[in-house]
Amino acid sequence: MQFLLFSLLRRISNSTITKENMANPSFDIVSKVELQEVNNAITQAQKEIQNRYDFRGSDCEIRFDQKIPSITILAENELKMNTVIDILLTKMTKRSVPLKSLVYGNTEPTGKVLQKVITVQQGLSKDQCKVVIQAIKKSNIKKAQAQIMDDQIRVSGKKKDDLQAIIQFLRSQNFNFDLQYNNFR
Repeated sequence: MQFLLFSLLRRISNSTITKENMANPSFDIVSKVELQEVNNAITQAQKEIQNRYDFRGSDCEIRFDQKIPSITILAENELKMNTVIDILLTKMTKRSVPLKSLVYGNTEPTGKVLQKVITVQQGLSKDQCKVVIQAIKKSNIKKAQAQIMDDQIRVSGKKKDDLQAIIQFLRSQNFNFDLQYNNFR
């Protein structure tokens, strides 16, 4: 009985635990923002706007739609619009929300007030994925492969050191969008 058990365990260990069957290390490149932190920054900005003397009696407002996600700013004039945006960006910076993840729309007049919609980017677009993959290909690290998976990029390679070098290389690049690196395995 022991011999049979021992030979069975030996066969299982020889067939499943080989270097060919082990998965290559990988990580994901994403662009995700904590929406709760954005909501907290908007709440803090609204409180500051309510308490400021230069905004008393004015129709300035910040709305947050978590489904899209987007921020709508309403203000009486361009000066107050820019001041509200500055207050909001300051609060977001303090809450570690990446400002590169904000996509600004045009300022449009709606009745007595001006309206600006700022979209919070969640995920990478196909064009952004292509830019990142081209940057990885232009790097001197040839032992890694990148592939697009929906709104993120999976980079895999044979060595973890190569993957860490790719992360360092991408951090040194100046993209006009925000990147995070997740699931390093």
